[in-house]
Amino acid sequence: MIIYRNSHRVLVQGITGKQGTFWTEKMMACGTRVVAGVNPKRAGETHVGVPVFASAAAAMAQAPYEVAVMFVPPPLAKDAALDAIAAGVKLLVVLTEHIPAHDVMAILLAARRAGTQVVGPNTAGLVTPGEGFVGIMPGHNRHIFRPGSVGVISRSGSLGTLICLNLTRAGIGQSAFIGIGGDPMLGTTTRDALAALDKDGRTEAVVLVGEIGGAMEESAAEYAAAMAKPVVAFIAGRASPPGKKMGHAGAIVTGTAGSYAGKRQALHRAGVVVAETPRDIPAALTRRMAGLAAQ
Repeated sequence: MIIYRNSHRVLVQGITGKQGTFWTEKMMACGTRVVAGVNPKRAGETHVGVPVFASAAAAMAQAPYEVAVMFVPPPLAKDAALDAIAAGVKLLVVLTEHIPAHDVMAILLAARRAGTQVVGPNTAGLVTPGEGFVGIMPGHNRHIFRPGSVGVISRSGSLGTLICLNLTRAGIGQSAFIGIGGDPMLGTTTRDALAALDKDGRTEAVVLVGEIGGAMEESAAEYAAAMAKPVVAFIAGRASPPGKKMGHAGAIVTGTAGSYAGKRQALHRAGVVVAETPRDIPAALTRRMAGLAAQ
């Protein structure tokens, strides 16, 4: 369960904070079913029309949910995540960045044991145009997202937003956006997201937005080689110097590992078209889909 659907009920951890309040209102305005929030100091209150509970476990008992999204600072992220996992959440969206590595390992281990799918840490969230969104993506903006049949995967929320904007301006709608996050340790990899979109009946093609560092794009390329659905990619960081972290904690190249050239070659070998710039994505995707239709 990685793709958000409007049938999913959502818990917002940290709902009463500035960001939690702002984004909860935006999520609800475009159809997201927020059924509960968490703030131990304000349990029993109603905030932006949503009941507030002392814990994720208490919320699950009174207002069951399938998805939880965390507007929680790094020192409190581990406890909040473990609370939601223990409560039985199916999908946990961890927006928080700068979570200590040992806390991330504890979260991912607990999630694996419980059967909880984690998206993040350091993700911008999930969007299903026409249904709603979970996180801090501008899923409410119809100039950026529109319903369609192209799935988009991105480590970066800002790059993902740019790609979806370019697609929408070209008249190409999206079936789902999956922001996997920019940290070195993630609950959902590029390959996981690609497999989910490959199995999704609403998705006819995929745009993969990667960046230097790590080996997720290479692993995704192995999966893409066997896909019938066309995949078009853009890899950020072509001009970045080796050994220097660029933006995300996972975007660091050591020697030749995780390099732009290595990722591009792996994707090319898998039959994935790699665009030079984000603005080239719509045309490359249109050509790729037309070519497959003509076969």
